[in-house]
Amino acid sequence: MSDTSADDGEEARSEPVAEPDYDGAFDAIVVGAGLAGSAAAVTMANDGLDVLMIERGRYPGAKNVFGGVLYTPTLRELVDVSSAPVERYVAEKRFSMLSETDETAVSLRPGEWHDPPHNDSYTVLRGEFDRWFAEQAVDAGAVLLTETTVTGLIRSDGGRIVGVETDRPNGDITADYVVLAEGGNSLVSEGADLKKPERAENVAVGVKEVLEFPERDGVIEDRFRLSDDGGVSYHYFGDGAVGDAVGGGFIYTNGDTISVGLAYSIADARGRQPDPEGTLNAFKSHPAVAPLVRDARTVEYGAKAIPEGGHESIPQLVHDGAAIVGDAAGLVLNNGVHLEGTNMAVESGYLAGEAIAEAARRDRIDEGALRSYPERLDESFVVQNLERYGWLMDRVEEDRDLIFEELPHALADAGAEYFRIDREPKERHAEEARDRILDTVGGWRGAAKLAYRYRKVIR
Repeated sequence: MSDTSADDGEEARSEPVAEPDYDGAFDAIVVGAGLAGSAAAVTMANDGLDVLMIERGRYPGAKNVFGGVLYTPTLRELVDVSSAPVERYVAEKRFSMLSETDETAVSLRPGEWHDPPHNDSYTVLRGEFDRWFAEQAVDAGAVLLTETTVTGLIRSDGGRIVGVETDRPNGDITADYVVLAEGGNSLVSEGADLKKPERAENVAVGVKEVLEFPERDGVIEDRFRLSDDGGVSYHYFGDGAVGDAVGGGFIYTNGDTISVGLAYSIADARGRQPDPEGTLNAFKSHPAVAPLVRDARTVEYGAKAIPEGGHESIPQLVHDGAAIVGDAAGLVLNNGVHLEGTNMAVESGYLAGEAIAEAARRDRIDEGALRSYPERLDESFVVQNLERYGWLMDRVEEDRDLIFEELPHALADAGAEYFRIDREPKERHAEEARDRILDTVGGWRGAAKLAYRYRKVIR
């Protein structure tokens, strides 16, 4: 998921181009100035290409919605991140199973995460971070054009993509290469028949609020046990988080705010759980969550569609004259344990930018000029991770009642029984706790079958 920043009235810090030279002034055009788009622009500009970034928002990040954690391994290779507007590094990950009233949780706080580069995991607000990242591309030589919507692609007589149409007067802009970094709502790519609309079962709806605690210094540090610049990433599953849907909730700590939200399948939003905003309010009122958000007020709200089709849903990434990157290419890993997309977006933008720079050096504009992009992406962690976990969402859907309803209740009951204080011997409580879980999963044979079904999570 990704976050909508409050519109603070500031314009893009880089000067928008009011009337760019439309007659082939640019080597490459990037549609979208999010993480993937800016990564591609930085990469190409550093290689000496004349790059135009087109952003429909008033500034980069104004239209972006996401959960809150930025992963920075590739980013650190592209730009100096020491001045980047990050909120906190992630010092703790917590995973909780929620029934209607109970929580069963596992928390991880490795000491090494406190040391730079902090496991390359930081909470950010995209309205601030994307604007900063786009500035790095501008500093490298790219041109940023904001408040401009790309409405279509321009093709040569031979069918090659040679530029974009925009909503500005006389707004056709030509270039040798186009990078489509338009996000999950990829209307330009779909309108040009470069990819098909994603099926509902492969898309999640995400909703998120940014909350602040008025006039209460230190409340975030106290409630989440924070020290220095460390923060937390809390993830919640079960019917106490998302009702009858397949999905989960989250809380991330920022500097002075927290990000709270959830994501679940659009199929469920159209059926079993039709009110995402109401589901979010119910999640915030859960007994395990309510104390963390008490007395907070909402300062931002956003919603977005999240591609979850995995490796099988990646479209053709290269077309004659164009490359598709980031969310537009479906490069999101959301399997409940690993929730990643920012690192995949940056990696794909970087690899596409490298492919275009290499093609430009060779004066290649033929159909196969950008082939190295999907080839290198196939060899990267991006596709390898999507391939590894491609089966998981289908398996979770098959076991949805067990995982999201029956198991959270069983774990809560078993925990309460195991630690029950009365005049019975501990052995009896342990046996009853064990039996409660085994009854839920179908006995020892059922437990073995369940472990075998999900063996690849840890294999």
